[in-house]
Amino acid sequence: MTDAPPPAEAFEDGLSDPAAGVFKLSPKITAYPVVNGSGDFAVAVRQAMLDGVPGSEGGVENAFECLAVPLPPSFRAGLEEAVQHLPAISAVVQVEPRDWSYVDRPDGSIGFAGEDDDPEGDPRVSFVPVDPCQPIVAAVRGAVGEHLSRSFIDLETDRYEPFALSAPDPYALKRTAAARYAAAVLPALPRPTGQFAERCKHMAGRLRQLERVYDRIFFPVPFAEWPWVREAYREVADPREDDHVEEPDVYSVAPRTLAFCLGELPYVTALYERARAELDPDESLSVDGVKTLLLEARDRYVAEHGKRARPVTPKLMATYFRYVRNLSLIERRLTPDLYTLAVAAKQIFGDAFAVHLMETARDYIPRPGVISEETPFRVMKFGPNRVQLPDGEVCDAVNRLPGPPTTWRTIDLNRRPPEIDKQHWKQRWNPFRQCSYPPEDRKIESFRTHVKDVALKLIGSDLARSEKFSTSLRDGLDIRETLRNWHTGDLYVKVMPPVRGGIDSVLMLFDSPADPRDYPWRITWQAEHADESTLALFASDWKDDLIGPGIARATYGGCLFLFPPRPMVDVWHDPRLNFCDTLEERLLAGACLYAEEKHVAVLSDAPPGAGFRRLARKYKKKLVHVPLSRMGAATIERLRTVHVLNGKEVRSFAPHFIRES
Repeated sequence: MTDAPPPAEAFEDGLSDPAAGVFKLSPKITAYPVVNGSGDFAVAVRQAMLDGVPGSEGGVENAFECLAVPLPPSFRAGLEEAVQHLPAISAVVQVEPRDWSYVDRPDGSIGFAGEDDDPEGDPRVSFVPVDPCQPIVAAVRGAVGEHLSRSFIDLETDRYEPFALSAPDPYALKRTAAARYAAAVLPALPRPTGQFAERCKHMAGRLRQLERVYDRIFFPVPFAEWPWVREAYREVADPREDDHVEEPDVYSVAPRTLAFCLGELPYVTALYERARAELDPDESLSVDGVKTLLLEARDRYVAEHGKRARPVTPKLMATYFRYVRNLSLIERRLTPDLYTLAVAAKQIFGDAFAVHLMETARDYIPRPGVISEETPFRVMKFGPNRVQLPDGEVCDAVNRLPGPPTTWRTIDLNRRPPEIDKQHWKQRWNPFRQCSYPPEDRKIESFRTHVKDVALKLIGSDLARSEKFSTSLRDGLDIRETLRNWHTGDLYVKVMPPVRGGIDSVLMLFDSPADPRDYPWRITWQAEHADESTLALFASDWKDDLIGPGIARATYGGCLFLFPPRPMVDVWHDPRLNFCDTLEERLLAGACLYAEEKHVAVLSDAPPGAGFRRLARKYKKKLVHVPLSRMGAATIERLRTVHVLNGKEVRSFAPHFIRES
């Protein structure tokens, strides 16, 4: 072989016709370069096998006679058996021996080659993931289904040397021909050395043997190997001698570890399988699958959190997708990975939604209501570059169908605690020690001040009047009244008389009319200091949502603030308020009873009805309605969340468990 890559001219006749030029190693062999672990390439390979090859008279012969598989023959039996059980995910695993040959070390000493691989550590295995989104597995699956001849042509190696290729995003196939994609990848391909070069020569020699038997051979080959197999084929390279290897075993993959084995996200892989089974189009699932994933995560998030869930509106989802697009472009990708999706979900919707998104992405449900298919194989677990075999042995793992290089990154999320921890925390809860979370106190107090200020402005606007301009503009020109009297030529100005008194009682009704069964927790909290209001509230049961040791979470249905703070009898047990029938009436009666000012601010969706106004007149008060719609929906949802701590000492570690969610 020469030191230069194959000439670019070799592509020119194949750019317009994928079945000619560079994709034709010979009149009998059609190569199809692929990116491993890509659903887009799996669909493209399946379509290429269905399209066949051009006939001698310009027609199309509908089928190939033989599939050349770039895997060693030892993997044939296991792989062909495993594809029969798809959509159940499995792996064909081959144990590799250690290298105990003598080597000369750089320092002049002599040692074993295996010592560099930590002979006291874990052994190593190589595996082929039986993944529907692996193009080569898809080709074998199609050949088995169509009863085509299969020939596994790779070199048997007792210790496989992995390689990785940074290829453009396979989504580019949607806008460009496969041959043009291949031409763009060629300059980045490194020239093979060592075992890699020997494997390419061996596959070229085996292809020459196959074309003596078959007239139409289909050869799906990874991009990193394709030009060098082509070059070796043209130089008439002979097959190499195979190593003695262990017979591979077939194992099922534990469902919770599929993300470490599959090329695509498990949820998206299931969508490919579902589309294949139902004969639905699957050409755009690499993008449409992400949208389906987000909608499924949204449904699960709302189902678990109910009224406590943040609103996932179409506007927020549009913002989310723009954010995902920008993050993907920063990483030089056309489609997002799971890390990008999770980071954007955390920033836009909060930790809880991001957790649901990642858990949904991990689920592999090829058929509705079915998590996985049963197989006769024993179950193994996957991790980052490691596997745990059914007997418990942990091994380093090398993928024989590696996709683009993978980087594992961490994301800081406040995850859902296990149920056993919740039960333990509930048993240790002291019912006589409860307090609030100071950061939330500051936010809700700031919001109370804002509601009071809005109410005072509304009172002032009710007292406003217009008068004819004489010597002063007073509080500004009244445009409406001036236009109404335009024919007289007079100007009118606004007069805003000062508001007498103030507001010391603010009532917030987030859910009205409230169902008492939804809000069983009712309590009155006295202020801890002069900058905090006396608070009475009704909320959901905090015992149903423990998020940490001594930390619980509830959702306000309604709350009453008295500021400046003053002692207040618990409104839920005050016999003077027993005439009230609903939760809202009892809070309103308490607000009117303890308010020292004439006006009481009421934040709610609808204006106070006749019953509320009669109740206020009983205490000689006036209600000032502040529409809930004037406040941001996302802000309201965040403020409705209240955390209950089991003692002031819990505040020291509460921030570790309490975050925006």
